[in-house]
Amino acid sequence: MTARFDRRTLIAGGVAASVAGLVPLGNASAQRRRVSANDKLQVGLIGCKGMGWANLTAMIKGADVVPVALCDVDARVLAERGAELRKTTGRAPRLYDDYRRMLDDKTVDAVIVATPDHWHALQLIDAMSAGKDVYCEKPLGNSIAECRAMVAAKQRHGRVVQVGQWQRSNQHWADAIALVHAGGIGRVRKVKAWAYMGWMKRVEPKPDQAAPAGVDYDRWLGPAPARAFNPNRFHFSWRWYWDYAGGLMTDWGVHLMDIALLGMKASVPRSVSSLGGAYGYPGSAMETPDTQTAIYDFGDYSVEWEHAVGISQGPYGGRDHGVAFIGETGTLIVDRGKWEVIPEVSDGKPLTRAVPVTKSSDEGLDRHTANFVACVKDRARTPACPIESAANTAIVCQMGNVAWRTGRKVHWDATAGQFKDDAQANALITPRYRAPYRLPA
Repeated sequence: MTARFDRRTLIAGGVAASVAGLVPLGNASAQRRRVSANDKLQVGLIGCKGMGWANLTAMIKGADVVPVALCDVDARVLAERGAELRKTTGRAPRLYDDYRRMLDDKTVDAVIVATPDHWHALQLIDAMSAGKDVYCEKPLGNSIAECRAMVAAKQRHGRVVQVGQWQRSNQHWADAIALVHAGGIGRVRKVKAWAYMGWMKRVEPKPDQAAPAGVDYDRWLGPAPARAFNPNRFHFSWRWYWDYAGGLMTDWGVHLMDIALLGMKASVPRSVSSLGGAYGYPGSAMETPDTQTAIYDFGDYSVEWEHAVGISQGPYGGRDHGVAFIGETGTLIVDRGKWEVIPEVSDGKPLTRAVPVTKSSDEGLDRHTANFVACVKDRARTPACPIESAANTAIVCQMGNVAWRTGRKVHWDATAGQFKDDAQANALITPRYRAPYRLPA
């Protein structure tokens, strides 16, 4: 079953979805510009490096999208992206170093949130409060409580939210999932999802130092704990630190576990166990494990996640990433480039129809951003990755990290919305924001 979030479930984690008082947005929701099917959608980007820029670049391929504003706390990145956008579009975007000022800009209809994970909850909730529709980079939140708060805010404000799990918009992923749902490989008893990141090298420890010129580091930290600047915790590699993200489990894991959960129509597991550590690079500056396995028990089937850095040869012929649905009549294997079905054989006869290697033929990110725009213009449509589904996937991945961080098997109480009789695990549900930032209880 797909996850459902009712009021009791959302409140069970001890979080109400509001950051009122932190961001003075006034009556912006009531004053927002109405976007009709024939209007140009005016878009702002919060977080201009990496996937933020990729998302915006994909979105403006549509003739009905106009980029009007950019926001980043790194002045160099902001200036470079502003110049690049002006060269590409022939118009200069408005530049902001504080996302709250962008949300006050009533000409901005929708925003892309592509900041580090620890900022997603506040920025998405504030954007919806300001009457903006939102394309939010994955994972939805950096904690279970944040995901609940974001879903509650969406229900309250009624905005369109698309989450950047763009594989849902690739046709070959959809075809593979449809075959699983149709019973094409029989009853599925086990699902494997994995990412082997051979390109990742050891993260060498570096001393703390002054933040680069033009970087508002305090604003970059936002709700995260106050720490001296360290380059290992900044651009890109912030992913490997618990203050800001959940490592490969919530980076690649959210993409691939999303397909596993979607294929099984799964919500949350009964229990989770996880093991791993700094097996590849002992003494590395990474906090999150470079090698990890998590096993999820859903009652009559299991889902397994595994990742390893510095290794490229994964399962099923050396695939460095993928999802395998292991059924009683065959195994379906799918990754970003292709999918296939390998039948089980009995008495020399295949138990199901083989599907030869079938390659992807479209651009998932382009289709995903176009789907978001279409949903903004026709609000009766459902986004390809709605916030409720993205929250469920992010929560399941967070559970894997909770099991690893506590060092034991954890059991989930779906009714109470917390782990059973486990104070240490439950303490990891809700992040501790530093003042003045808060996700109020």
